[in-house]
Amino acid sequence: MNKLDYRDYIVFFIYFIIVSAYGFWIYYKKKTKTADSKDYFLAEGSLTWWAIGASLIASNISAEQMIGMSGSGFKLGLAISAYEWMAAATLIIVAVFFMPVYLKNKIFTMPQFLSQRYNEKVAMIMAVFWLMLYIVVNLMSILYLGALAISGISDLPLTFCILGLAVFAILITLGGMKVIGYTDVIQVFFLVLGGLVASYIALNIISGQQGIVKGFSILTNGASEHFHLIFKKDNPNYMDLPGLSVLIGGMWIANLSYWGCNQYITQRALGASLPVARAGLLFAAFLKMLMPVIVVIPGIAVYYIIKEKIPAISPESLLTSSGVQDPNKAYPALLGLLPVGLKGLSFAALTAAIVASLAGKANSIATIFTLDIYKKAFNREAGEGTLVNVGKITVVVSMLLAVVLSLIVGDALMGEGKQGFQYIQEYTGFVSPGIFAMFILGFFWKKTTSNAALFATIGGFVASVVLKFLPGWIDLSSLHDLGWSVANAKGVFEMPFMDRMLIVFAICIIGMYIISIYENKKGVVTNGLEVDAKMFKVSTSFAVGSLIIVAMLVALYSAFW
Repeated sequence: MNKLDYRDYIVFFIYFIIVSAYGFWIYYKKKTKTADSKDYFLAEGSLTWWAIGASLIASNISAEQMIGMSGSGFKLGLAISAYEWMAAATLIIVAVFFMPVYLKNKIFTMPQFLSQRYNEKVAMIMAVFWLMLYIVVNLMSILYLGALAISGISDLPLTFCILGLAVFAILITLGGMKVIGYTDVIQVFFLVLGGLVASYIALNIISGQQGIVKGFSILTNGASEHFHLIFKKDNPNYMDLPGLSVLIGGMWIANLSYWGCNQYITQRALGASLPVARAGLLFAAFLKMLMPVIVVIPGIAVYYIIKEKIPAISPESLLTSSGVQDPNKAYPALLGLLPVGLKGLSFAALTAAIVASLAGKANSIATIFTLDIYKKAFNREAGEGTLVNVGKITVVVSMLLAVVLSLIVGDALMGEGKQGFQYIQEYTGFVSPGIFAMFILGFFWKKTTSNAALFATIGGFVASVVLKFLPGWIDLSSLHDLGWSVANAKGVFEMPFMDRMLIVFAICIIGMYIISIYENKKGVVTNGLEVDAKMFKVSTSFAVGSLIIVAMLVALYSAFW
């Protein structure tokens, strides 16, 4: 693959200067006279709807999407778009039902919600757990996969890329949520523009330079096997995306937990008014509808180019050092086709996605540690200035930990030929069902007790592990009839990731209900939240925007079922 030209580096340097200068300008323009923790962590009242929406997408889309989902498009086809399109529907649900509860009850962090709704023990356990998950799984994976992608495109040493990304992200994060939110608007611009350019080049190659419309037509006809959104049970990729579970099963658990119960995501909207927060989430939903064009279509295009032996990309460019085809090399191979200048733009787009995700994650880590651990367990009398300084120190420490972990274990967990996107989904999926059960019953069923919440947290994790590593000698032939596999090569039963999450979620809900009813009869008093049906009313403009997204989803699934 052609490496970057010096002119590409000039384009990238211009991007770096623009983002950094804009970040410093925002920081000094909106800097308050006194340090305020809510202003620093939440940018309370400062973010507009378009900044919230852009920041949500910039924090969500990173190397695992740009590289991993293009690779999944190469291997699985359009079906992987379900993660993006179902997320658009999820964002509407979060805007209508979740945000009013958070804002009405003045919730600023997820552990704060657990403390207010349940008790300090549940909140502290989850705060510590979220910190470990965010640093060990999310921050490390974003940093390592991002550096791996940049190293592959630029030919720069992997260690240099890891350190460079970490320093860039720290510079952005230390400015607080206001700087992150507004610089994310620029990051999203580069991300979308770079992705659209890559798709344009690929489709133009397929059409023989006769335009992207003809190219897309040729692609849908020539790679029709890659344009199915719902897999049948005989599809070799059924385990990755198990049929209707994408629409009515575990995909909802994963999405609602991620978009509605995740400090990393909801933090962008928690400092805004309800109308602004909802408008931001709706804007993010529209951007989500666009994401498959940016991250999935390029992967399908590379699949078709190699399948039809179009000389633009050679099959060898996707081979690992051991000679095995690696789907994760599809997107970098496509970027190698871009002309000088545009290659630098796409390089900047990829860097923008990585840095925005790192900054958002680091800010959430700092928020949870400072407000939910440091202030409650170490220094209850800490002033606002102290809290802000602790937050800044936490940003640096967490990023250094991620750098060390990336250098030590990154290659073993997510190196050549491995699926980084699946690594993240697998490990966060162990706890998503329990967390979502704990939140949803905490929202809407006042009888839910603290012990029931603990059951969801611990019991949900244990159930996920058991179902993941179920010994092969246990007879689950009836499950096999449902489409789940028999014992795999390691003597362990395997079932689709989404189906496993749905089962664990059901176990958590049933267990929480039984425990809560038992404790209610013993006289246990619960801490209900303030919930009023009027909170869920939406404006006409929001309703119209939501209906447009639903109509788009219906049209897409009807066309590519």
